[in-house]
Amino acid sequence: MPAVPRVAVMLALLTAVFTAPAPAAQPNVVLIISDDQHWGDYGFMGHPELRTPALDRLARESLVFARGYVPSSLCCPSLASLITGRYPHEHGIVGNDPPGDRPHTPAGAALAAGREEMNQYLEACPTLPRLLGGHGYRSLQTGKWWQGDFRRGGFDEGMTQGQRHGDKGLTIGRKTLAPAFDFVKRCRAAGSPFFLWYAPMLPHDPHDPPPDLVEHYSSRTDSIHVARYWGNVERFDRTVGELMTFLDDERLSADTLVVYVTDNGWLQRPDGPRFAPRSKLSPYDGGLRTPIMLRRPGMIRPGTSDALASSLDIMPTVLAACGVPAPAGLPGLNLLDEPAVGRRKQLFGECYTHTIVELGKPERSLLWRWTLRRDGDRLWKLVEPVTAGGGDTFPAWDDRNVAPDDQARYERGEVELFDVASDPGETRSLAAKHPDVVGELRSSLDGWWKPVAAAAARN
Repeated sequence: MPAVPRVAVMLALLTAVFTAPAPAAQPNVVLIISDDQHWGDYGFMGHPELRTPALDRLARESLVFARGYVPSSLCCPSLASLITGRYPHEHGIVGNDPPGDRPHTPAGAALAAGREEMNQYLEACPTLPRLLGGHGYRSLQTGKWWQGDFRRGGFDEGMTQGQRHGDKGLTIGRKTLAPAFDFVKRCRAAGSPFFLWYAPMLPHDPHDPPPDLVEHYSSRTDSIHVARYWGNVERFDRTVGELMTFLDDERLSADTLVVYVTDNGWLQRPDGPRFAPRSKLSPYDGGLRTPIMLRRPGMIRPGTSDALASSLDIMPTVLAACGVPAPAGLPGLNLLDEPAVGRRKQLFGECYTHTIVELGKPERSLLWRWTLRRDGDRLWKLVEPVTAGGGDTFPAWDDRNVAPDDQARYERGEVELFDVASDPGETRSLAAKHPDVVGELRSSLDGWWKPVAAAAARN
C-alpha cells in the first residue's frame, strides 16, 4: 500500500481543525447538588470503603476545590445562598422552617404565612435561573426546593409545586431521571442553552438503598445505619453516572459546564438513623465542608486546588462562564479567575437554629459565626458562639444532635480555634495557646458582619 503523502496528511489535519465545532459561546449548565453528605465520603477524597466511580470520574475531569465550604450547614438556607449568591443574613432565609407560634394564628396558618414570607425573601433577590433566563437560557428545577412553586425561584420549568422539601421534585434520582433528560432534549432541539438544577434528596434519609448496596456495605461495617448511609451515597453516585453518560451520548459534554457541591455535611450515627454531632447544623467542618467541582472538557483544565472556595462562588462563576453580568455586591468570586482566587485568604459563615425564631431578624436565630483563614501552613478556623461575651443557654427549642461537651462550651461562650490543616477533625482547640490569632479573627468577624447581640435580640 503506497504511503500517504505528507502534504495530504497535513491538509487532512487542517481540515479537521477548521471543521471541528467551536465551543458554544453560551455553555449549558448542570448544577449537581448532593444532599447531606460528608466532605470525605468519596473515593477521590480518600474514603477507604465507599465506591463512587462516577464522582471519581467527574473529579478527574474537573477543577476540584477540595477545600470548599458552604456558609451555613442546613439545607434550606444553604440552597437559598446557592441560588442567590448571598449569605443567609442577607437573603433572610436562615432556617428550614418559619416560626409556627404567631399570636392569634392557628399553627398551620402561621406556618403557611411564614413560608410565604420566606418565599418573598427569595423573590426579592436576583437568582441564578432568573439572571440566565434574561440571556436566552431555559431552566429546570428538580429535587430539593423549599421556596414554594419552582417559578418563584425564576425557573421556567420545574417539578416542585410548593410543599416543604420539594414534593414531586423529590422523585428525581430516587425514581427517575426522565424529567431532566426530556428537558435537555427539548432545549437541544430548540437550540436553547439550558440550566439544570439537579438536587436529588440523596444521600439524604430515608437511607433506603437497593438491597445489593445494603448487602455490600453491611460486610464492611458493624452498623446497619452506616451501611445504609454508605449505600445511599453509592446510589447517588449511580445517578450522577447516568447523568454524565447522557451528556456524553447527546454529545453535549464539551458545551456543558458541570458544577458539583453539597448543601451541607453529614456524619452518620452508628447507633441510629440520625446524624451525629458536629455535622449537619453545626459550625464544624463535618457540617460545612464540601468539595466543589467545575467541569467543561477542553475549556477548564482538570486538577486539584487547595485554594479556599465557597458555594457563594458558584453564582459568579456560572454567570461569568455564560457571559452574564453579575449583580453588584456579590460576596463570592469567579473560581475560574485564578488571580482573584489566589488572593483570597479567608472565608466566613454563620449557623442558625433549625426553626427560625423571628422572620426578618436573622440575629435572633443565630447560634455561631465562623471564619477560616490561611496563614502559611496553618489553616485557622475560629468558631464563635453568640454567647461569647454575653452568656446564654443552649436553645431548648432547637432541633439538633449536640454532644454534651459542645453544649457546655456553647453555654460558657467558649470560642474555639482549630488548625484544620493538621487537625481536620477539629479535636484540639488552640484558643488558649494563640490568643492573638483569636483576637484577630474575632475582629475580622465583626468587620464582615456584626449582628445585634443575640442575647438581647432574643428578648
